[in-house]
Amino acid sequence: MVNVHIGQSSPNAYWEYIGPIWCTEAVMSEEQRRTLGAQAYAKAMQYELDYGCCPQCVLATVQEAVGIVDDQTVKASHGLSGGGGLLGEGVCGALSGGLLALSAKYGRDRDKLEKGRYMNNFKKSRELTERFRREFGGVTCKELQRQFTGRTYDMWDAGEYKAFDDARGKQCAHATGTVTQWVIEML
Repeated sequence: MVNVHIGQSSPNAYWEYIGPIWCTEAVMSEEQRRTLGAQAYAKAMQYELDYGCCPQCVLATVQEAVGIVDDQTVKASHGLSGGGGLLGEGVCGALSGGLLALSAKYGRDRDKLEKGRYMNNFKKSRELTERFRREFGGVTCKELQRQFTGRTYDMWDAGEYKAFDDARGKQCAHATGTVTQWVIEML
């Protein structure tokens, strides 16, 4: 059983019990951040294996671990799975979930649209995307399908989806866990 130590999903309870101490975001050491990231990796990977829908798995785990993602954001990410509508043409759903999580923390609020571009969020998002590309050899779902299996699939065709699911093994779950871990470490 994976044990990501979580508490309430309130904005003031970002970090919970990790090992022998209680800490908050402001006092979390790099080692504690890495520990929580590793726990989140395992939980997000298991969510993906059990339930699918990689962006939701990333966001649900981030929500449970640090509390910055609300239920509406998890729900809204559903259509981003499989590169957007299961078409494979857009950004990997796990990466999309990670980008949404970073934006939940660093993004521009609705009431501040006229206040500038909030470049820090773009920098964090770029860092995550570039790291993802280096690690997995692409950023779109189809690029990852090709990297993981040697070909692409029509995920709207039941036989093709089954073939993809069999061929990918745990690689999509690994990508989901990896993005989640990186995001936790970046927050």
